Amino acid sequence: MSDININISFSNDTLHRRTVTQNRKRKNKKSRKKERFLQNQRNLERGPVHTNSGQTAAHNGADTSSFSLLHPDTTARTIYGPSRPSLPSRFLTVKSESKHEKPKEAVKTKSASTNLSPSAPDSHKPPHPSCSSAPGSHTPAPTKYLAIDCEMVGTGPKGSISQLARCSIVSYEGDIVYDKFINPPMPVTDYRTRWSGIRRCDLIKATPYNQARKEILKLLMGKVVVGHAIHNDFRVLGYTHPTVLTRDTSRIPLLNLKAGFVKKECASLKRLTKAIFNRDIQTGKKGHSSVEDARATMELYRVVEEEWERTLATKSQST
Repeated sequence: MSDININISFSNDTLHRRTVTQNRKRKNKKSRKKERFLQNQRNLERGPVHTNSGQTAAHNGADTSSFSLLHPDTTARTIYGPSRPSLPSRFLTVKSESKHEKPKEAVKTKSASTNLSPSAPDSHKPPHPSCSSAPGSHTPAPTKYLAIDCEMVGTGPKGSISQLARCSIVSYEGDIVYDKFINPPMPVTDYRTRWSGIRRCDLIKATPYNQARKEILKLLMGKVVVGHAIHNDFRVLGYTHPTVLTRDTSRIPLLNLKAGFVKKECASLKRLTKAIFNRDIQTGKKGHSSVEDARATMELYRVVEEEWERTLATKSQST
């Protein structure tokens, strides 16, 4: 009996199934690509939408923090390759309106010790019109205590009549509240530069006297006003301040005692400042600085403030 060999080959059947599977995958892949392309086209045609937070967002749910939608044909080429046809030209820019505010810088405040340490007299002078802009006023700071100092020039025959040419007012902490050159109502015949520090150019664009007087009296109203020989300042202002609200450092026995002077002596501001603080003021040939003098006056007041106010209160109660 002869042997019969039967060779069965499945290669054709296997190859057929493999080809069918590959074709199906290609179709599925093309179908998915086409679906994504159509979805992307619909999103672009629909345009941006506004969310509840006020931001503008795309329909495809992309991150809306801050981005721009590229030209559609660029998007298409990115997804489908360079052979894709470009879509109709459209450019959408989506801006984020989320509030990312820049942190505010800390407000720098001056310490009392810095404010109460006057520098050179000419550093406190308002800028001269010949060098820069005219002196400007300072915003008044709310305070119960103010120190004032005025510089005068001479008018009339031989400059015998004193007229206000500069007024400086500082707060309890020594901050400048007011500092202006003031144009007298009469022609100046003697600038008294050696003492006043006032020069001709300082008064070219100075504030008229009547206007300055209104500004100054408005600041002094209802305040405790400190000054050295303050009656001279009030006289050139044509003003009388309530006695109970006036503090004259030239008439404080406590200061004279602390300085080692005779109790009833009317010592100068320069001598008192030197004796109590060991500091020189009113030096040089440029004249006085009304800001420096006002600050020194307030410093002297603060040295004896507690004891002096207690003494005044006692006198008030006894009368």
